[in-house]
Amino acid sequence: MKKQLTFGIIALLAMVFLAACTNNNDSSPTNDETNEQEEMNHEEMDHEGMDHSSDGEIPEGLEKADEPTYAVGSTVTIKNGHMEGMEGAEAKIVGAYNTTAYAVNYTPTSGGDPVKNHKWIIHEELEEPGEAPLQEGETAVTTADHMEGMKGAEVDIASSEDTTVYMIDYTPTNGVEKVKNHKWVTEAELER
Repeated sequence: MKKQLTFGIIALLAMVFLAACTNNNDSSPTNDETNEQEEMNHEEMDHEGMDHSSDGEIPEGLEKADEPTYAVGSTVTIKNGHMEGMEGAEAKIVGAYNTTAYAVNYTPTSGGDPVKNHKWIIHEELEEPGEAPLQEGETAVTTADHMEGMKGAEVDIASSEDTTVYMIDYTPTNGVEKVKNHKWVTEAELER
């Protein structure tokens, strides 16, 4: 009887110990969760103090789209915004261009935290990039100045997409000031 009681207590302690270990493992992030936490996506950044308007200047060599899905002057809805206040906003098409768009990772030249998955820089906004498209993991220096500290930064290509990009005017849904000549949104981010 004493052996059975001792065995029972040992088994009970083992189960408690295993349960405690299991609970600790459940609270630990998975690899996917860790990667998500480590990557600060561009859309999660605080953009409230930034002006996302541009002067509308087009990079040298950028070709106008002959028959874009959304014609210049038409009104569209931004269905997948890459910044706060974009999703669901009504936008006017200011320009449509055929190019390769890149999501990039970079560290601002002005200092600050690295930016992950910034959307979008186009092929014509890279210094001597060679043939498009650049592959994931390749690096280049950007001439784009969409955000403070971007111009002159070395960017790592996170992904690329051959597409029509659009320059748009829109009023963000979060109540901030109207954005003029925003560079860039892709065709997949828009709808009628």
